[in-house]
Amino acid sequence: MPTLTEGNPVSISLRLANDHYTVLVGTSLLADTAGLISRHTGIRGKVAAIVTDSNVGPLYAETVRNSLESAGIRVTTLTVPAGEASKSMEQVTEVCRGMLRAGLDRKSFLVALGGGVVGDLAGFAAAIFQRGIPCVQIPTTIVSQVDSSVGGKTGVNTPEGKNLLGAFHQPQLVLADTDTLATLHEREFNEGFAEIIKHAAIRDASLLDLVEDRASIRQHLVTLVARNVAIKAAVVEEDERETTGTRALLNFGHTLGHGIEAAGGYGRFLHGEAISLGLVAATRLSVEKSGLSAAEGDRILRTLDTYDLPTVLENDVPDEAILGAMGRDKKFEAGQIRFVLLKSLGDAFVSDAITHDDLLRALAGLRA
Repeated sequence: MPTLTEGNPVSISLRLANDHYTVLVGTSLLADTAGLISRHTGIRGKVAAIVTDSNVGPLYAETVRNSLESAGIRVTTLTVPAGEASKSMEQVTEVCRGMLRAGLDRKSFLVALGGGVVGDLAGFAAAIFQRGIPCVQIPTTIVSQVDSSVGGKTGVNTPEGKNLLGAFHQPQLVLADTDTLATLHEREFNEGFAEIIKHAAIRDASLLDLVEDRASIRQHLVTLVARNVAIKAAVVEEDERETTGTRALLNFGHTLGHGIEAAGGYGRFLHGEAISLGLVAATRLSVEKSGLSAAEGDRILRTLDTYDLPTVLENDVPDEAILGAMGRDKKFEAGQIRFVLLKSLGDAFVSDAITHDDLLRALAGLRA
């Protein structure tokens, strides 16, 4: 199990087969980026790239850059356009070429400053730049703080589907500064709760007690993020590279959710919004197929609604496009659907009993 140490910041330590690193969750962390890197990693390089996007860069890049430069580190900042469309091989190539032009080499390191899009594409760039350089993740959204920055999955999208090109590349450190969540628009703040509700559904039903009280949730962001990181870290420690099936449990709601996100065209749905729709379908299938009680299922759906997450899918996103995107997803093996269901809140498993007709019926239910 990951080691969690209380304080500001809260420290969660992951120990993997061939690696270990720390996730720090707290406030006022960005100004001490260089000190935290020095204290919690073996990174000693004196040249770094900050990869950020056009929304986050103007808010936080200068603070991170000043911290690094005050420690004698030469920094170049590379900014990609904000949005899911930047998760592409073209942008990864641009980032890598920018690092080459700036004189980075294999002793340099990369700082990914932004949400899940930046974390995924910058992490992938770090994985392939001169066969791999260290990466520090500084996630600035709820989705990235509770989920995508932890676990080492990096990658980009293709027109055929989401995250189909990528690599495992564990960060050397994750700095989750919850102060950055204050600048999120309400829609972006809300979307992160799809991943939080997923974690509660598969591993820790008591987490719902915290998130159901929306009125006070901003007062508990450090606790909320740290609890979710601990859940994600425990799953990653058990199954870092998805060889035993445990890590597949994190895909609850993602099988249809990724298909909906791709079929809608990247940008129509925020990631968490598409996952919310996938969670609705997976919850209903769990009630129908695996014994989840109707009351527990209703609790999941009510909590999604609490954060204004979508529970109904418009008719102009066709079933054929959703299922076509799903068929190219990594959650299929030799054409076999691997679908995560719940027996009860906190008790998930991977089922091979979900059929094509079940998926069609689930999609029809989403449109009702």
